[in-house]
Amino acid sequence: MKPFSVLTAFCLAATPAFAQDSSDPIKLTLHDWSGQLITTTLMGEVLEEAGNNVEYVQADYIAQFAGLKTGDLHLAMEIWETTGREALDEAVGTGNVVNMGETGMIAIEEWWYPSYMAARCPGLPDWEALNACASEFATAETAPFGRYLGGPVTWGGFDEERVEALGMDFEVVHAGTDAALFAELEAAYQRQDPIVLWVYAPHWAPAKYEGSFVEFPPFSAECYNDPSVGMNPSAAYDCGKPTGPIWKAAWAGLPEQWPNAATVIENFKISNEDMGAMVADVDLNGKSVDEVVASWMADNESTWKGWIGK
Repeated sequence: MKPFSVLTAFCLAATPAFAQDSSDPIKLTLHDWSGQLITTTLMGEVLEEAGNNVEYVQADYIAQFAGLKTGDLHLAMEIWETTGREALDEAVGTGNVVNMGETGMIAIEEWWYPSYMAARCPGLPDWEALNACASEFATAETAPFGRYLGGPVTWGGFDEERVEALGMDFEVVHAGTDAALFAELEAAYQRQDPIVLWVYAPHWAPAKYEGSFVEFPPFSAECYNDPSVGMNPSAAYDCGKPTGPIWKAAWAGLPEQWPNAATVIENFKISNEDMGAMVADVDLNGKSVDEVVASWMADNESTWKGWIGK
């Protein structure tokens, strides 16, 4: 057996028991919908409880990947399988961004209509029935085409591509903000006005309002990437949107610079139910994001302390 040298003993004594996180702030991205603000603020609060410094940076949902690649941004808490997976995979493929795992939430984002429209458009939720009665969804600005109210342009989603690929008699009109999107739904629902729009979950809207998601041809990755796949052999996006997890993405240097924070981030998990309730408290009950996050942390102390190993 090799003798235990003085040099060996010195090296062991000089090596810390665990890597120490940098004191530099971890930069978390903020977007333009309440759920993402809640998720990010919750993550930031827990990271601070773990001894880290954090900084919040307003960023575009898709354009944020440029900052994550360079390390100007460090952590994005909500990359939706439905709209962000292509950008996430491309960024991870560069080696400059890492997928930090699922948030615990499962996403759906699709065209949605209130239940009172079913009587005016027989055959719903099938998309072909929707297209056949497009005039029922027309407005003065879009007639004779129906109007589809999409989310803010920065959300992506390929709605214009889908309308063109499927030959739909609809015009896509984008809401300026998340709040404007659901304010218009509220107004239409109260008046029983025609509307079909982008609705997503986890969110309070599918629980508050009676309605259904439109059923498009089933999603496949090939449908998005290969024009020959799907109903229209000349166009991609001739299918519905994907469903699946909401992911966490980080600058590839984060686990090295903040190793303990990386563990906390990987451990973060929250349910659709918890998130939907918090979004409702902000959007419907007028509470602030900080207030809602603080309340959840007070009620779920064992959960978030488990993320940081306390």
